[in-house]
Amino acid sequence: MENHKLGRAPDFTNACIVMFGVNLGWVLLFLFAIYGLVAAVFICLIVNHWLNWVAVRRRQADQLYAGKTPG
Repeated sequence: MENHKLGRAPDFTNACIVMFGVNLGWVLLFLFAIYGLVAAVFICLIVNHWLNWVAVRRRQADQLYAGKTPG
């Protein structure tokens, strides 16, 4: 067992993104079927706002680690 070398872990990023889309799709269809279009659109707007916030935070972090000031 001491001679066993650990390999690299597989990259599951694409699978995670695809499954996020699949899960988001069925949740939105469920909301649309139960509560109608207004609830589904409202959830879409919330998710869009959250993803934009994440993108801004990532850009700020990238600039901070690159030695630049965010702004």
